[in-house]
Amino acid sequence: MNQTTYKNDSIYSQYLQRTVSLSIIIPTQHQQKLSLLLVNDGQDFPALHMQASVESMLENKHTIPFLTVGIHCNHERILEYGTAAQADYKNRGTKAGLYTLFILNELIPYLEHQYPLRREPEARVFAGFSLGGLSAFDIVWHHANVFAKVGVFSGALWWRQREEGYTDEHDRIIHKLVRAGLYKAGLKFWFEAGTNDEKDDRNNNGIIDAIDDTLDLMKELHQKGYHVNTDTHYHQVEGGEHNPQTWGKVMPEFLKWAFERP
Repeated sequence: MNQTTYKNDSIYSQYLQRTVSLSIIIPTQHQQKLSLLLVNDGQDFPALHMQASVESMLENKHTIPFLTVGIHCNHERILEYGTAAQADYKNRGTKAGLYTLFILNELIPYLEHQYPLRREPEARVFAGFSLGGLSAFDIVWHHANVFAKVGVFSGALWWRQREEGYTDEHDRIIHKLVRAGLYKAGLKFWFEAGTNDEKDDRNNNGIIDAIDDTLDLMKELHQKGYHVNTDTHYHQVEGGEHNPQTWGKVMPEFLKWAFERP
């Protein structure tokens, strides 16, 4: 018997002024309310083998049952994803604030109306890849009253406010937002980066920027009061690339981190 049902759905967003397509993976058997996993770039579920990973996870008797919802992007992805407080130096991410409002005020209420979902933050997880990972982190960081966990796969954590005169310390937007923010009890963070995510190494330290930016963001979190291993988890994929094939291979580990009972 299949562990899940795969369903295509959609919701019209007044904030984004578009119909947002959804890919939904529903556990077929559950006697309790479900936790929720939201995933940016849900159009990539087939390439990620997402349903197979979810089904494998649900076979584990220690798994907290969860609903998986993939949110499809469109041609405005580069505008909708990003950091809500500030666009980058090329004015990308100008609709990130609207995307956040869509998630909070339209999508989650819709899903709660359609499915038997738990309502507490501890039961909600958000994940994303590349720029979608930055988006997921930004939303969770600023809304700890709604979410408790975030998964960032090859996050576009280089997102910067300027190019000329750039410095790591002053111009990486998400690092600055974390530094300026307050510690929020209960938040947990999962990061993945691949050694072949890119080739750029702007400070010539022998470590690609994708890894440096991830480790530096984790340092900001640790300085804020979050604990290594307890609150933050880092998975580096040797030979891992910036694509759904790499992310799909590590998805089972992320799902275990997010939904296995302690």
